[in-house]
Amino acid sequence: MNSSTAGDSIGADFRPFDCDNHYYECEDAFTRHVPEAMRHRVVQWVEIDGRRHHLVGGRLSNAVANPTWNPIARPGALHSYFRGNPEGKNPLDLLKDREPLPDAYVDRDARLAVVAEQGLEAIWLFPTLGVLYEELLKHDVEAVGALMVGFNRWLLEDWGFGAEGTIFGAPYLSLADVDLAITELEWCLDNGARTIVMRPAAVETATGPRSPGDPVFDPFWSRVNEAGITTVVHAGDSGYSTHGYAEDGFSSSGVSRGTGRYRPSIKAFNIERAAHDWLITMSMEKMFTRFGNLRIASVENGSDYLGPMFRKLEQQARKSPRWFDEDPVALFREHVWMNPFWEDDVDEVVALMGPDHVIFGSDWPHIEGMPTPLDYLPEVAGLSDADRRLVLRDNTRALTELRPA
Repeated sequence: MNSSTAGDSIGADFRPFDCDNHYYECEDAFTRHVPEAMRHRVVQWVEIDGRRHHLVGGRLSNAVANPTWNPIARPGALHSYFRGNPEGKNPLDLLKDREPLPDAYVDRDARLAVVAEQGLEAIWLFPTLGVLYEELLKHDVEAVGALMVGFNRWLLEDWGFGAEGTIFGAPYLSLADVDLAITELEWCLDNGARTIVMRPAAVETATGPRSPGDPVFDPFWSRVNEAGITTVVHAGDSGYSTHGYAEDGFSSSGVSRGTGRYRPSIKAFNIERAAHDWLITMSMEKMFTRFGNLRIASVENGSDYLGPMFRKLEQQARKSPRWFDEDPVALFREHVWMNPFWEDDVDEVVALMGPDHVIFGSDWPHIEGMPTPLDYLPEVAGLSDADRRLVLRDNTRALTELRPA
């Protein structure tokens, strides 16, 4: 879709700002800036039966079947499946149409051209594998730190943190070592980062798991609050266990080891649980009172849980009147921005959060996203022109600007 067609489709004089785009990591993304002595504890390449795979922390990763990405399934390959699978197809059959890896998935200049062709003003750009590997390394805090630091330097070199005011690559941060996280945050700010990204999960530290709102992390959140940089919590491997109901461990295939065939499971059914728990924990820990300038964007985590979550949070506030200093639901709506799955009821999310706290993201070029970013437009057709502009552009544009305290 070219930019003039996109503008006509929106019926307005603006181009959307997509809050959820992805790159596919190049071959040395996880090794280029990792000290050689640490690589065996972080990520290595290995060839098995003629195919290349990643060893993460010395163990074979099954996060994706082919980390070379070539060939790759087309953007939005599972679009019809998430639309309700009207033809009743096996999802694995929908992934058989593959293409050589396009330059725009791995090259900044090629992507800049595609962003313009797609009719977008700008994009936030996130990892594909980079949000999956902290979980596999979580018991080696030093390795997590080496992964974070090395990956972010690769990201700055290959994509940048604000290329031509159009591509805003988000550096990945882990709180596993809070002192290193603060140092890395300062490096990100010094190099022009406009957002940071982390996974929705408890933090595995050298002394065990902790809530992201634990006071031990206050120095980090204090600096985020002071700098006014938006924190994106993005879907990834959060390490959630199904407690025996299904196979644990992140896999992109959905294939059961027992049958070798695709089957639905509670792990996919309940995929929003990690973000729900992370966000509700931030509320319960009174993070939005303690750090009044925090801005949290929940991206590719869905939103169907919002209504029940708000009801339970209101109930908890009534039960614990001496704990909450302010209305926790009002604070949530003030400090959190939601990117609904496109198959969610976007109108309902706008009603729950307000149009100024909902952001559009296409997940392009991932298989579960939109075939093209502006295929999202029908999902916001019921909004007023003013609200549609907020969701499609203005909210994400504002979140991209630093807001120092």
